Amino acid sequence: MYIKEIKVPISGTEQTLYVTDQKDTAEELRGAGEAVLIYLHSGNRSQDFSSYLFAVEDPEDLEPEYVERVYRRLKGLPWNILETDRCLIRETTPEDVEVFYRIYSNPAVTRYMEELYPEVEQEKQYVREYIEKIYTFYGFGVWTVVEKGSGAVIGRAGVSYREGFEEPELGFIIGAPWQRNGYAYEVCEAILAYAAAALGFTKLQALVETENLPSIRLCRKLGFDYDSRITLREREYYRLIITELPPWRGELV
Repeated sequence: MYIKEIKVPISGTEQTLYVTDQKDTAEELRGAGEAVLIYLHSGNRSQDFSSYLFAVEDPEDLEPEYVERVYRRLKGLPWNILETDRCLIRETTPEDVEVFYRIYSNPAVTRYMEELYPEVEQEKQYVREYIEKIYTFYGFGVWTVVEKGSGAVIGRAGVSYREGFEEPELGFIIGAPWQRNGYAYEVCEAILAYAAAALGFTKLQALVETENLPSIRLCRKLGFDYDSRITLREREYYRLIITELPPWRGELV
């Protein structure tokens, strides 16, 4: 039997990720609330590990970033995606939702944005499903933007797929109190660089309503070019494309 404890630094504390190759042991550990990573090899292929999210074939050569992200996913903690000079971009949690409603309550912010669900609990459930089905499956999506100095949630930004389009799409929203301070450009430029360096994307789109002049100017500044004009749900959009993504200038979180 193989079992290994890997220490994981989380928010100033040291947690434990268990690695095992036996289902009985894995079940016992998981039942006790522990985070469990499965070690797959030729001797345990007959065991059913289908209910486990993560498995590896070489448990002695795991990158610290991978270990931390496995632990975070198994414990329901958000992944930290990247940092800029002033912001942390991390996965969204249900706890962010009430802040989103305050941000979206400003008509100037939501004029060109899709609205949240009518009820807070509906939106929280959507976030829970998004974590399970989008973050876990794709490893990316729309994230939460946090101002590092204050710890305040100031918006959302990220990369996602829109039904009917092949290219991944950049999306962003920054709350009114933080607008006109360069946050949107700072965050979006970093996300585009991350999309190239970490996700391997070479081409992204942005769909911007034709009357949304500030977002059009931002996309132009980021390097997007006009591709076409389209209609979605009776609204007119410019489809903008970027193929020369900015270089990554730091270490991935």
